[in-house]
Amino acid sequence: MMRISDTVKHLIIINVLVFIGTLTIGGGQLFYEWFALYFPKNEAFKPWQIVTHMFMHGGFTHLLFNMFALWMFGSPVENVLGSKRFLFIYFSAGLGAVALQLGYYYFKYIPMEQEAMALGFTQDQIVEVFKEGKAFRAIGQEFNQIYYASMVGASGCIMGILAAFGMMNPNAELMMIFLPIPIKAKYFIPGIIILDLVSGITGQSFFSPSNTAYMAHVGGAITGFIIMWYWKKNQFNQNRWY
Repeated sequence: MMRISDTVKHLIIINVLVFIGTLTIGGGQLFYEWFALYFPKNEAFKPWQIVTHMFMHGGFTHLLFNMFALWMFGSPVENVLGSKRFLFIYFSAGLGAVALQLGYYYFKYIPMEQEAMALGFTQDQIVEVFKEGKAFRAIGQEFNQIYYASMVGASGCIMGILAAFGMMNPNAELMMIFLPIPIKAKYFIPGIIILDLVSGITGQSFFSPSNTAYMAHVGGAITGFIIMWYWKKNQFNQNRWY
């Protein structure tokens, strides 16, 4: 069994403690109201949620899979890059995940908002309808879903670490629980990203729950890839990563 690296260990501890707090404080809802990331047009949105949602999880299985992946891929990445560069990739990937997911939401939300305004609603009236818990049935369910959407989880951060791992170990053989066939990282990781992209666009789920923020996965992975590509190309060679 591979030894867990220090920063990965501390991140896992923080995530577990936050999950325990979610279950025990405020009846399970208070932490979500404070720390989950809401769509910025929703009055529940707060700026700190951009970071705090990375330590929140929607259930024990969600936490377990994310922390397992963080241990499996994060420890070898940290052992090579060191804690500072590891954390830089980790949180940058989390922010990249937020940027792409919210950008995708806005891309779909704004035309529907304009459609509502064409029906005679002002922006303030649209917000008021949502604040009252009502829905715009004439426009479509997706309009309502985006406004009420919330994000939790470290998946975007971990996808960035996974991309970094793949660039450092392209020939490492990986397997999925549901597909126990060894596949090299240079094929496995792009395949996972492509499936997430397809799921984000079509809504078709392959291995994850249907409410997964697929574009966040893609954004995290792209961010991790760009950072690793830049470092390898412009700053240092692998012998200096230790």
